[in-house]
Amino acid sequence: MKKQSQLEKVILTHPEKVYWPKEGYTKQELMQYYQSVSTYILPFLKNRPMVLRRFPNGIEGENFVQKNTESIHLPDWIQTVKIVHEDKNIFYFLIQDEPSLEYAVNLGTIEFHPFHSHIGQFENPDYFILDLDPESVPFPIVMDTAKTIHQLFDEWKIPHYCKTSGGRGLHIYIPLHAQYTVDQVSKFGQILGILVHEHIPKITSLERSPANRQKKIYLDVLQNRAKQTVVAPYSLRGRPEAPVSTPLHWEELQKGLKPQDFTMKTMISRLNEVGEIFSPILGKGFNIKKWIDQRKLT
Repeated sequence: MKKQSQLEKVILTHPEKVYWPKEGYTKQELMQYYQSVSTYILPFLKNRPMVLRRFPNGIEGENFVQKNTESIHLPDWIQTVKIVHEDKNIFYFLIQDEPSLEYAVNLGTIEFHPFHSHIGQFENPDYFILDLDPESVPFPIVMDTAKTIHQLFDEWKIPHYCKTSGGRGLHIYIPLHAQYTVDQVSKFGQILGILVHEHIPKITSLERSPANRQKKIYLDVLQNRAKQTVVAPYSLRGRPEAPVSTPLHWEELQKGLKPQDFTMKTMISRLNEVGEIFSPILGKGFNIKKWIDQRKLT
């Protein structure tokens, strides 16, 4: 891992460049957003290998995923971490503080996708994610499905927290506190997916192919495989209206709620009102083994 030697001020290049043409939002406003939410987003980024989705010419220009940093001449104060993928070494960004966050934004990064695990425990995820991925399903039905899952998880005494994906779906997190291996978490996910589907089979699907799950909500538990990433809480998405992946209180899943309610322009006032509500995903971990034993599941 590259060590941090000093922090330098990041000079924003091309601040006037328009990143959201329809809305007129600029790169300067993109940077200002991340500076404003840095204290909220950094705990979910720090010490995690980071996949960046870069839009150097805005959301209507070419965009690409940046994993390996070897092609970028980085200043010595930007930290990276080497991870072996089969026979290939990949040097991932680490977003450790506001300057490194600003550096990534200056590269045209709109979306931050961290690993589920952190440095030193790559094989032990800090949380499990159930991704509700709708295929031609209106968002109100996605909310109703999430509320049903919320009721099930409450009955099953599984701690769980919800955020918008910044798109059409919802993400439900279960804190694990790095107690289990990726394989153990994946097996837990398979069991959980089957149980949820059995309770709401008409609207949910375990079929990965979109063609086989039309007008269904895919219960995506495969997001928990090794080295997978999911967009971070408070990360912007490179989509019209500049939506933000936003943590929610469960009682907010009510008629009239829309993912577009949470954007670069509304998030600061929301945070001032509700504060940070997603930190429990990094807290005390759920006891998977005890839960499986109690339910006599294998």
